[in-house]
Amino acid sequence: MLGKVLSVGVFGIDGYLAEVEFDVRSGLPATVVVGLPDAAVKESKDRVAAALKNSGYRWPDGRITINLAPADTKKEGPAFDLPLALGALSATGQLLSDRMRDYAAVGELALDGSVRPVKGALSMALTVRDAGLKGLVLPADNAREAAVVADIEVVPVKALAQAVGFLAAELEIEPCAIDLEAVFEDARRDGVDFSDVRGQEHAKRALTVAAAGGHNILMIGPPGAGKTMLARRLPTILPHLDLQESLETTRVYSSLGLLGKGEAIIAARPFRSPHHTTSEAGLIGGGTVPRPGEVSLAHHGVLFLDELPEFNRHTLEVLRQPLEDGVVTISRARASLTFPARLMLVAALNPCPCGYLTDPKRECHCTPRQIQNYMGKISGPLLDRIDIHLDVPAVPYRELRGRTDGTTSALMRERVGRARAAQAKRFGDGRTTNAHMTHKQVKRFCTLDDAGESLLKQAMAELGLSARAHDKILRTARTIADLEEAPSITVMHLAEAVQYRRLDRNLFA
Repeated sequence: MLGKVLSVGVFGIDGYLAEVEFDVRSGLPATVVVGLPDAAVKESKDRVAAALKNSGYRWPDGRITINLAPADTKKEGPAFDLPLALGALSATGQLLSDRMRDYAAVGELALDGSVRPVKGALSMALTVRDAGLKGLVLPADNAREAAVVADIEVVPVKALAQAVGFLAAELEIEPCAIDLEAVFEDARRDGVDFSDVRGQEHAKRALTVAAAGGHNILMIGPPGAGKTMLARRLPTILPHLDLQESLETTRVYSSLGLLGKGEAIIAARPFRSPHHTTSEAGLIGGGTVPRPGEVSLAHHGVLFLDELPEFNRHTLEVLRQPLEDGVVTISRARASLTFPARLMLVAALNPCPCGYLTDPKRECHCTPRQIQNYMGKISGPLLDRIDIHLDVPAVPYRELRGRTDGTTSALMRERVGRARAAQAKRFGDGRTTNAHMTHKQVKRFCTLDDAGESLLKQAMAELGLSARAHDKILRTARTIADLEEAPSITVMHLAEAVQYRRLDRNLFA
């Protein structure tokens, strides 16, 4: 007897349609699982047998062959437990169903027959929709996550018996539905605001420029100057995520099982701040079967690297590709996977090991050699990929104790929104920002008059800037012009952009 059940697997962050075939033959009792299963899938037969018996069903006797198709794709995790159990019931005549042709099923089974959540439910739901199936039967804890996908029925079950009853048309289960507008509205209630930061108005200006054009930014200053506070508030002035961006980001979190219980979707721009002891695999991604890292978890959001020189230099160097391309490709013997990594990099560092080199009120005791070794951990090519270099000095007492609030996130977001609208009109896709202009687009949209050409030529000569820095100055100047709603780049816009690159020549100038 043969039973077939549709299911979905996840490879990387992408789902794929799978078919669980359960064949029972007469002979000595034995169970064989084929189709490139991992250890968790091989062990599933024991979990499923116990779950069936404890739910009042019968595990078949005889020789059992379980095939997971497509046979050339690695099957991972316990998500095939539920379809395997349904296949066993179908093969033995305990489940007669016409619905199984239209529904896929996923879920991990406990020994008592209850259904536990799985990773990657969003990618699974997207795969079911793209395959033209009617719906997906999955654990109730994953239902809200999958329900963000329109045009399919998301059927939540808490136990094996519920799944059997639904597929046998003996039990009707209301498909899960969520109000996405309410979810996004709740996510937009920011808990922090730039008005919390006393002083540092010039830093807020630079962060406004960075947010408006999607530019990477490096902040340099003594301990306690407010670098971390500023960085943590950057997402509050970025444009709100749209549904497509949210789905792209949520797929990464879903594949790693990082969504909170009951959380349907990542509706606010992510802010990731890995510790400086993180490994290369933790930052970029990796593993025998590649998994996303911090750069992918920060997709469409902010990656904050505090104490930048404390990171392993080799770990920092692998940031080059995602910063340039917006994706990270990880190749292994078994697989090569590409993960999204369109992010804003915000880095912070002290000017020296003790932190007080540029502080006028505290004495620095670091030797020139110590400072050189400290800063030597940051390579020139990586520094070249950061658009804006910003000094963040200590806040004076009168500003720290001032009674008036500084610039608010709402005002900064309004300015950023106008600049982003200008870029959407310029590039026509609503996604490209000035920071991601190609060289041809830079030549087309960043033209200078004679005074601007003279200023840029002088800056290139005096600061010894690279060709990449040349383009980044023009991109930043274009963003500054957009903030001023100016049709073309003026000398004032260019001068501000150049001063954001002055640290190229001497980090401590």
